[in-house]
Amino acid sequence: MAPETAVTEQTVEVLQESVDWQPPMPPTDLIFDDGEPLESNRHRIAMNTLIRSLLQLWADRNDFFAGGNMFVYYSSTQAMNRDFRGPDFFVTLDVDGTKERQGWVVWQENGRYPDVIVELLSESTAKVDKGVKKELYEKVFRTRNYYIYDPFDTNSLTGWRLNASQKYEPITPDSRGWLWSDALGLWLGTHQGTIDRETADWLRFYDETGNLVLLPEEAEKQRADSEAQKADAETQRAEAETQRADAEAQRAEAEAQRAEAERQRAERLAARLRELGEEV
Repeated sequence: MAPETAVTEQTVEVLQESVDWQPPMPPTDLIFDDGEPLESNRHRIAMNTLIRSLLQLWADRNDFFAGGNMFVYYSSTQAMNRDFRGPDFFVTLDVDGTKERQGWVVWQENGRYPDVIVELLSESTAKVDKGVKKELYEKVFRTRNYYIYDPFDTNSLTGWRLNASQKYEPITPDSRGWLWSDALGLWLGTHQGTIDRETADWLRFYDETGNLVLLPEEAEKQRADSEAQKADAETQRAEAETQRADAEAQRAEAEAQRAEAERQRAERLAARLRELGEEV
């Protein structure tokens, strides 16, 4: 009986150990700034343009987060190895957009990964963006739409969408060279303009009907221009009304002069008739 008792006690100890076991906790000493700048000033402007224009478009929404050049942590191993910084631009939908974030930590976001990612290519990152990162976004992140664009090469825009088999398939550009994002309900295409004193072909969002999604300052300028046009139209209407009133006054004056001339003619005729009557 002693062996059986020993086995039972050993089993109890194993079971107790199983009850007491806790899964390893993810790292808490995360870094969110490695001090490395973006590839160029144009890369910085391009990233901020995407973020700021989307925030402008969806200013009345709090159910998304748009970020860029910030760390994305998705596993303990990756966090400890610090082998991945994060996308140049990304959007995660159906999350609390008002929450303050230093980076995107998947296990603190209920397992939510970015729905849309844009990488801004450079000579030093192109191979990784087209290879390792694309595979990561497809197989681990399951990111619905992935795009790459070189801010110095207008013809470099390429994109993929996750299909029903959870595999990336190329997004076919339309006649303008734009790529559709089914996740955002927006087009991605290029637009030449000057932003932050730099003129280039910028990667921009367009709405479903092809209208450029404006930056806050562009929207303000459009509003100011519209107000100015409205004021000019009001001025022109007032001037036209004044001209109409002047024309009406001139017509009334001419009518008065005509009536006065008619009165004077009638008086002269009456006087002449009186003279003829006296002669008879």
